Amino acid sequence: MADILVADDEKGIREGVQAVLECEGHDVRLARNGEEAMAAYREKRPDLLLLDVMMPKKNGYDVISRIRREDPYLQVIFLSAKTRPDDKVLGLNLGADDYIAKPFKPMELVARVDTALRRARLMENTLASNGPSGAPAAHEAECTPGEMTDIPQDAEFAFGSHRVDQLRHLLVRPDGSSEEIGKREINILRLLASNPGVVLDRERFRGALWGEGYFGSDRTLDTYMYQLRRKLGADASCIETVVKSGYRYKPVPQG
Repeated sequence: MADILVADDEKGIREGVQAVLECEGHDVRLARNGEEAMAAYREKRPDLLLLDVMMPKKNGYDVISRIRREDPYLQVIFLSAKTRPDDKVLGLNLGADDYIAKPFKPMELVARVDTALRRARLMENTLASNGPSGAPAAHEAECTPGEMTDIPQDAEFAFGSHRVDQLRHLLVRPDGSSEEIGKREINILRLLASNPGVVLDRERFRGALWGEGYFGSDRTLDTYMYQLRRKLGADASCIETVVKSGYRYKPVPQG
């Protein structure tokens, strides 16, 4: 049984999808527009989001763009009457995991939902078995770190209101408590902190973290960013996602 959020401005679609999925044993919440979808997501992160594209008060593209800035793992399936190939490509490029064209048969919906939920469970298991650096341990020995920027590797440095202790591999919170972080997490923070206000593209991160010959999935970098944001708490806002470009460090204003 999963918690599924359905966002669609057509009552018949919302209630029809709800009936089909509840018959499969799932808990289903409903949203009538993009703002309600975001509010429901903020209130409780669902296991899966079924998202219409053309909705009032923030369309589906706006909703997924906001969610993907902080949550690369949530399974999102677009339900849309927009069936042109470029519409599907846009939705997938914005971070959707699947795209179902309206009208669709209940059996197809159930099959796509089951597949998405299997992906979600696999991702949860992968994260649970991660090594200390935040990525699957099996990949650690395969990657060769590249050169970083100008913060010395033996120095502490500030990131937002936190301090990063590179020698002890600790992220130190403003209240003095700390938690362990991995080498590549430190390298990501150091790269960002060395370039405040600069948009760093994914190639820059790949080259700096794994070497120029690394051709792994962008999901690996997203995994690191997601876990760092969770550890940073309120300072997660210092890492800004620039859609279709990369990431930028926005230091906390002093004073």
